[in-house]
Amino acid sequence: MSTKKTLALILMAGLSLQMSAQTFNVDYQIALKQPGNAAVTYHLRSRDGQLRAEKDLPVEVRQQIDKEGDDSRLTVTLTAKATAYFNLAMSIGTDFSTDDSDFYLPGFWYHKNLRSPDSAPSFHTSNSWNFREDRLSSPLTGVFDAASGKSLTVLRLSDWQAETLTTHQEGEVILSGKTSLGYLGFDNSRGRAALTFGYPYVETPKRYIRKLTLINPITTFAKLERGERLSLSWMIHEGKADDYGQFIAQTWRHCIDLLNPQPVKALYSPDEMKSQLSNYFKKSYVDKYDLKYNSGISIRCDDCQPTDHVQLGFCGRVLLNAFNALEYGQQTGDATLVDIGNQIFDSWLKYGFTAKGYFKEDMHIAGGIPADNDIVHSIRQQSEAVYAVLHYLAFEKHLGRKHPEWENKMRTLLNSMLELQKSDGHFPRKYRDDHSDVDASGGSTPSATSTLVMGYKYFGDKKYLAAAKRTVVYLEENIISKSDYFSSTLDANCEDKEAAISAVTATYYLAMVTKGKERQHYVGLCQQAAYFALSWYYLWDVPFAQGQMLGDLGLKSRGWSNVSVENNHIDVFVFELPHIVSWLADETGERRFQRIHDVICSSLNQLLPTPSRLCGIGVPGFNPEVVQHTHWDYGKNGKGFYNDIFAPGWTIASLWELYSPQRTVNFLK
Repeated sequence: MSTKKTLALILMAGLSLQMSAQTFNVDYQIALKQPGNAAVTYHLRSRDGQLRAEKDLPVEVRQQIDKEGDDSRLTVTLTAKATAYFNLAMSIGTDFSTDDSDFYLPGFWYHKNLRSPDSAPSFHTSNSWNFREDRLSSPLTGVFDAASGKSLTVLRLSDWQAETLTTHQEGEVILSGKTSLGYLGFDNSRGRAALTFGYPYVETPKRYIRKLTLINPITTFAKLERGERLSLSWMIHEGKADDYGQFIAQTWRHCIDLLNPQPVKALYSPDEMKSQLSNYFKKSYVDKYDLKYNSGISIRCDDCQPTDHVQLGFCGRVLLNAFNALEYGQQTGDATLVDIGNQIFDSWLKYGFTAKGYFKEDMHIAGGIPADNDIVHSIRQQSEAVYAVLHYLAFEKHLGRKHPEWENKMRTLLNSMLELQKSDGHFPRKYRDDHSDVDASGGSTPSATSTLVMGYKYFGDKKYLAAAKRTVVYLEENIISKSDYFSSTLDANCEDKEAAISAVTATYYLAMVTKGKERQHYVGLCQQAAYFALSWYYLWDVPFAQGQMLGDLGLKSRGWSNVSVENNHIDVFVFELPHIVSWLADETGERRFQRIHDVICSSLNQLLPTPSRLCGIGVPGFNPEVVQHTHWDYGKNGKGFYNDIFAPGWTIASLWELYSPQRTVNFLK
């Protein structure tokens, strides 16, 4: 099957589906491959419940439609009359114009992916795409027409799981065994949006195999032996929404109701998790430089030896982990952990600030601590560092210990942040010590909101609260209302999960310190952002082949999340999100939030390295980061494994927050 034919699934009169007031035509084609020959594609027409080509084929194809409420379940059954290698392709056309349409493939495609470069899947490269299902947090393709408010989605339904290794990455490939993976996508080759789907998987017009790397397309062929039968099902749903954000929310509810993910049987309790994770604080500790730290980035998975790369915020979360070690050591009577935490805080107080009062946040410290004019600050890392220090100060104050030098440093930094804030309320993503912008984009603004709220609570200074409220004015107008969550992660500037989580967290913090109608407004914004953030989290379990380590370990992907459009792997990035989602369930009555909370909390402990079950990591407690669940790699190894380099600093910090559900509540109350 050529790429052109795959993209332009010819819109012939096929099977008509009556849904509400609109009629949709499902068009079928089947490609049959003889080993060693190019595949031949046949278009199928419906005759008496059977789909027939113009000539007799070795595969009998039948379709059945079952109405389920307002939805239609499409079931296609293939029966082999002789051994056959096939690929079945379908499409549903709409009258939505491409220009007015935005697309949605959960956890991988939002709007037209125009925040992403042309070296990642986006409309910059093509307006028609197909992807294998395991790239998606729900196996769904959808389109929303802004002009009419109408939407259409197709959700794959499957009650079996299988995966097989492939011999080639591109071209026509006969699968070496059974797979349950099909594909989902969309086609705009005629100027009108069509949704595409089929089995087994194809990826066109390019295949995304590693970060910012697209290669030639692939079409796979499944084998049916004579007499063998295979049934495939999809749920087709028509909707109506006021905007793209509401469409995302409705579709997420639709997916969780149909896929019905259940909590995973937890391997460890929260106390057992913390006990194992605390080994990281000891084994990663580096004390030979002026700045002390837990080595948390650029570490090899096989030996986990510390490196000289220090990243204060996201990937290393140095000060947050120092607080975690200190707090846990105090709780368990472990003097070594208490000492590690104190040494890290003391060293950063002495050596970790620029003249302007900002943290020195990213360095290869073997070359020395960088000079102020060599540093580019990020609002995210600065905010994360203040967050950690304020938790530390509140903890110490509760124990009767005061740190006036730290308090003065935090006041200076918070006041400097206020000078950074723009007239519309946003903060630059990156900047220098003299407040000159390096990246003036406002996508990372919500990172600062929670920190400003914490500054208000700790110091009692209302100007920090006023600044936090101004950030949410910007957030509401430019991010939440447009469902345009981007540029929050440090190593990619695209559509990403972390930007949505930051928006959820920001509005939650303001809801926690306000009252009445103002509070309810923040609750509503938090709920809107939560649907978008949760769209990145898997509601199903992707299959793995035997020999792919993650499958051999029995990993269930439900509850894990994709990272961004550029980084197509899953991870444990949650921090405070599950607690906020549970709170939202009570605040809004949206019980689905509690359901996904339970799935996430039960699932994210599955790859904890312990002495008897290392899960492919060299040292117990160093929780893995780049979990490669689909045909994509971060540079090494591919599906079912990790990249060879990882950053456990943030994974430990994220899981620690997951298992510390009262931390923020106790600070803000």
